[in-house]
Amino acid sequence: MTSDIFPNRQLYQFGYCAVLARGVAAAELLARVGGEGLHPVALTRTETAHIEALGDNIDEDDVPGVTLDQLRDSGVLASDGPIFRAGEHDGWSFVIEPEGSYLAADDVVKSVSRGTAALSLRDSESGSCWISYAEDGEILSSFDPLFPDHDYGTRPEVLEQLTGHVAAINNGDRADAFANAARAIQRRLQCTVPHEADESRLLTIKIADGY
Repeated sequence: MTSDIFPNRQLYQFGYCAVLARGVAAAELLARVGGEGLHPVALTRTETAHIEALGDNIDEDDVPGVTLDQLRDSGVLASDGPIFRAGEHDGWSFVIEPEGSYLAADDVVKSVSRGTAALSLRDSESGSCWISYAEDGEILSSFDPLFPDHDYGTRPEVLEQLTGHVAAINNGDRADAFANAARAIQRRLQCTVPHEADESRLLTIKIADGY
């Protein structure tokens, strides 16, 4: 995906999943994704990657201002499982998962969209991509941008009427189908997120053995 909107491959070179939700606080978004009783810790993208690389060898000096107890309580020191960072921008919250596909699950998208609207974007390292849009627990649109006419949502016409994403795909190069669709959808839904929103410390958790 081109780097003019977030998220993209320049920031997450091995792929990512992201879910954006309208009018939901970042802490609530994490609860909808990972369940109740979470203890998020605020980390930057760089700090998160550093912790993932070091694992149990992490030292408090490696992450200034954060204690080892906070890291343990948040789950980020677990050896396996999806890791999520969540933030907010301009009336929307977002949660991003580097590399994995946990956030792309239908149950997750439905849960996040309760009482609101949610957009799921998956760009995997293998090159496969998927986009889903849900409102109030119902997935209205769910498709591979390379084949937008094969939509598995219950009412795909809703997203097309809101965003014109199918026209954006058809009017561009096939290789850019995901980027063109995501750009059209995010801009029309007004859930574009600047890169800067992902640079600071964001609420972070890890779901041990979540895969």
